[in-house]
Amino acid sequence: MVGSFESNKDIVQDLTEQAATRVGNIANIITDAVKGVAKEVGDLISDGIEMRDASKKAREDGTVDAEVVD
Repeated sequence: MVGSFESNKDIVQDLTEQAATRVGNIANIITDAVKGVAKEVGDLISDGIEMRDASKKAREDGTVDAEVVD
């Protein structure tokens, strides 16, 4: 027969393991979200750099989009 001390120890152990698992899952969710946001921000900045470079090259070449010409 299991004594009350051992029974309580088992309960505390199970709760601790479950809590650690849940915290780990939450940390993974947060990590994935931060990673996704960082990627999107990086892509946005890259797009801006590409547009700036294309605009500069167009000015240097004397090329103008038909939509921009008044």
